[in-house]
Amino acid sequence: MSSRLAGKVALVTGGASGLGQATARLFVAEGARVAVTDIDEPAGAAVAKSLGPSATFIRHDVTSEADWQAAIEATVAAFGGLHILVNSAGIGPFGNIEETSFADWRRVHAVDLDGVFLGCKWALPAMARTCAGDGRKAAIVNISSVAGIIAGHNLVAYNSAKAGVRHLTKSVALHCARQGYPIRCNSVHPAFIDTPILDIHRARFGNERALEKLGRQIPMGRVGQPEEVAYGILYLASDEASFTTASELVIDGGITAM
Repeated sequence: MSSRLAGKVALVTGGASGLGQATARLFVAEGARVAVTDIDEPAGAAVAKSLGPSATFIRHDVTSEADWQAAIEATVAAFGGLHILVNSAGIGPFGNIEETSFADWRRVHAVDLDGVFLGCKWALPAMARTCAGDGRKAAIVNISSVAGIIAGHNLVAYNSAKAGVRHLTKSVALHCARQGYPIRCNSVHPAFIDTPILDIHRARFGNERALEKLGRQIPMGRVGQPEEVAYGILYLASDEASFTTASELVIDGGITAM
């Protein structure tokens, strides 16, 4: 590995599985120290343990403001600062406008949108202090979805929340630029990726058939792998993306071009 994140400290939500786990692993391989956070304590702790002394696990409900404050404080205490935040935790239930309950609507927005808002809000002061102390630059990467760009009839809550992440990201980026903070903020928009968020399809069709059916919707003919998205996140988190902010990186096998 090229140590593209050498000396950086990152907090990755949803790090027990999927995109969060792939990102945490890649970040450590690239020289970062990483706080892996998740509500799944056994799985998250196992991921952090497997990454060695460069990682620590923090139990973290992204819908809780108190948990966010505690997670950031714990990260700074463990590693001396915070340079990178990856808001990866998310849920993705199906439902159209008529069948989605208000409770489900609020739950999806609480995790997928409110959690990103809280992360950006509480990470910014810690990141600004860290950068002022060591002279490094910082970055926030928010995981949205192609569903935040193109809509589906049966994804009403998910579409709304992920579209909100897209524009929240731009607002945060513009704020940081106006304040003169050395902090960039960008969003990533994956299509179908082979992570636990596809389990609802696996339960219905079986693993191979589910991946085949979803892959047929993508011009490249397959679903993506978590590592393929993690490398995009790595780019946005690294100083290589020093002139990239308020942008969206689409990693979708071509589906938004259709």
